[in-house]
Amino acid sequence: MIEQSLILLQIIFIDIILAADNAIIIGLIAANFVPKNRKKIILWGVAGALVFKVIFAVFATYLFKFYFIKILGGLLLIWIVNDLRKDLVEIKKVKSPTKKSNEPSFIKSVYKVLFADITISFDNVIGVVGAAKGYFGFMIFGLVLSVVLTGALATYMANYIQKHIWIAYVGLVFILIVGLQLIIGGLVDLEILKINEGFKKYF
Repeated sequence: MIEQSLILLQIIFIDIILAADNAIIIGLIAANFVPKNRKKIILWGVAGALVFKVIFAVFATYLFKFYFIKILGGLLLIWIVNDLRKDLVEIKKVKSPTKKSNEPSFIKSVYKVLFADITISFDNVIGVVGAAKGYFGFMIFGLVLSVVLTGALATYMANYIQKHIWIAYVGLVFILIVGLQLIIGGLVDLEILKINEGFKKYF
């Protein structure tokens, strides 16, 4: 009973930390849209997170063997950061009451959200599946909680970024760090790069 309670607590903490990654990037993308489209972007992000987390959970053991996935995921996140940076620059240039709309492409933004879901969901699933230690019910609970937290946090982040655009740049730095961690972690797993044992837990 104590062991199961500890596993459950561990899964909850992993979800809170890792759902924040997903929520920040969905919130950043959604913040560029009017409330109606913002809700649609967040819905796509949450739905994508659920689908990809279930897929990764089913194939988790098999996927863990492919360390290069982490590197590809990290590179994808860096590409998304650069793309979002361009969107933010455009919004600052065009921000004017005379303009009818300064929204980026909706379809392109949905693609960004789904790409980010693929990358970050993989990391989330690794954490949850690892912590569940074979308890299927705990694993399902962890994945559902993660999706709920992602949706709630993404909505809050999108609304907050609309009022305080500087926070968007802080978010970009945060996502960039996650991307670099994934790349370095993948290179260490493939034994291409060596780092101090004490730092391995961060990658």
